[in-house]
Amino acid sequence: MSVHPLFRATPGKPGPGRPTLSGRLVAEVRQALFEKRLKPGDFLGGEQDIADQRGVSRMVARDALRTLEALGIVEIKVGSGGGARIARGDPRRFAEALAVQLELAGTDVADIMDAQRAVETLAAELAAEHATKADIARLKALLDAGDKAIDDVGAFTQNGADFHLAVAEASHNRVLAVQLQSLQHVSWPSRNPTLTREVALHVQSAHRDLVKLIELHDPSAARRLMDDHVKMIRARRVAEQGNDTTMINTCC
Repeated sequence: MSVHPLFRATPGKPGPGRPTLSGRLVAEVRQALFEKRLKPGDFLGGEQDIADQRGVSRMVARDALRTLEALGIVEIKVGSGGGARIARGDPRRFAEALAVQLELAGTDVADIMDAQRAVETLAAELAAEHATKADIARLKALLDAGDKAIDDVGAFTQNGADFHLAVAEASHNRVLAVQLQSLQHVSWPSRNPTLTREVALHVQSAHRDLVKLIELHDPSAARRLMDDHVKMIRARRVAEQGNDTTMINTCC
């Protein structure tokens, strides 16, 4: 099994202020990936292969591979025929990792919702341009499920998240869908404690109107409706965080 030629040059020794040898190997692989010199499935070899070809110790190669694996850049197979390969992309892994970092950074709910508004309004516009019959059927199925869950706070909350993500996926822009999925991890409660039947009915009405606009392939109107809808959601999330019962009871 041939090893990718990326590892056939020998690096120089690290100096003061320069990355470690393992850090340099990680940076080279990452840069080669961005420059399209590496692609999913390319074989990098095992620890000893990399150590021999790069003129470094096996420990340096092992540290680099562990870091690359933790970053989701390589997949490592152990045993006969094993070694490291450039991984296939997993958008869900990126979404979860970004969500964790946003949470650890203490990102404000208002900032999260502003970003979500930007993502969702563009997603709705693109969904009205690109949605297929299958996409629209899925959105209608989620509408029906929402109607049935109107008095079940947990199920209705999850249905709302699923509906918004389905709109993003109907845009056929994977970057927008992954970004929304990540933001939902932080912003969307698993069970909305202030949800009332009146609010749920208002949400369903907005969702139903949005599906109509997507089915009519009206991008501008779909964008405007989603913008208004997410602004109201933002107001509610911010009010919930600050215990502003007036706003909670007057918006969706």
